[in-house]
Amino acid sequence: MAEPRNDLARIVFSVLCLCALLLASVWIVLPFMAAIVWGATIVIATWPVLISLQKRLRGSRGLATAVLVVVLLSIVFVPFLMAMASLFGSLDDITAKLKALETMQVPPPPEWVAKVPVVGTKASDYWRSIGGEGMKDLVAQVAPYASSILKWFAGKAGSVGAALAQFLLTIVVAAVFYSNGEAAADRVIRFARRLAGDRGEGVMRLAGQAIRGVALGVVVTAIGQTLIAGVGLAIAGVPLASILTVLIFVLCIAQIGPILIMLPAVIWLFISDQPGWGTFLLVWTVIVGTMDNVVRPILIKKGADLPLLLIFTGVIGGLISLGLIGIFVGPVILAVSHTLMEAWLDDAEKLPGSNGQQESRT
Repeated sequence: MAEPRNDLARIVFSVLCLCALLLASVWIVLPFMAAIVWGATIVIATWPVLISLQKRLRGSRGLATAVLVVVLLSIVFVPFLMAMASLFGSLDDITAKLKALETMQVPPPPEWVAKVPVVGTKASDYWRSIGGEGMKDLVAQVAPYASSILKWFAGKAGSVGAALAQFLLTIVVAAVFYSNGEAAADRVIRFARRLAGDRGEGVMRLAGQAIRGVALGVVVTAIGQTLIAGVGLAIAGVPLASILTVLIFVLCIAQIGPILIMLPAVIWLFISDQPGWGTFLLVWTVIVGTMDNVVRPILIKKGADLPLLLIFTGVIGGLISLGLIGIFVGPVILAVSHTLMEAWLDDAEKLPGSNGQQESRT
């Protein structure tokens, strides 16, 4: 009996059915995709911590998972609730302070301001111009923006419940991955090996290292900057320090830094006739604002041995293109592309007749 020839129509329909099945699967999982990506990112970044905890807890994976889930709730969920409670509880105070700006009188500048070299005289004159009518003009210019910010926040307040549900779903997904992490990793590696052999497995492992490196370099640095900045704000007596600390954390995660929050606080202290605390917070701001330039590269190199420029470009580009999750996805994509390009170039040099072999033969 003759072997059946390849039926082009059958092959085309098979491919179409497979594509339709994949698209349907993605469509069904899409509402949970953000939680799955975030949960996988958290698990990959903290997997060494889980293994260490499991060893300390007599090999109990369940207890280690429970401890990490409690830690995640404490780090993410509890501070979020505290910040929201503090913000909603301070709305009346914020409104009163905004109204008080209309009648606020700026005190005259201290004598030492005019003695500052180069900019002292101009700074002193500008300070005096803000008082009286100048202050009213400044408030009139700022008031529309403040009103718009309050309206925007009121519009976004209804989505707080959805954000909390997303956080909880992410932690549930992370708990599942903690419990069955080896099986999930084995399936991903098998899939990569089926696609590209040993090189595919190496790329998957590199992706995990890139995620861990970014988590160490970006997230840990942001947490450190936020904690130190929050301590400085609290010591200097800046009002609403807890809310400002949450905003600093968001800016640090976005790679903007704490300067946009702390510098206005420094100016407020000087305007409030507290030059001592203002000088203290200014020095504190310089330290906090520059520490990431030293800490971040060291931590990233510990997680993944990749070019720092590639990681930094992936973080910023991913944040702009994909939002917050792009901080992790961007470096992974660039790391995989970089590795594949390097492997392709190495293979080209090993081919017979390449320049490298011709030089070695001579």
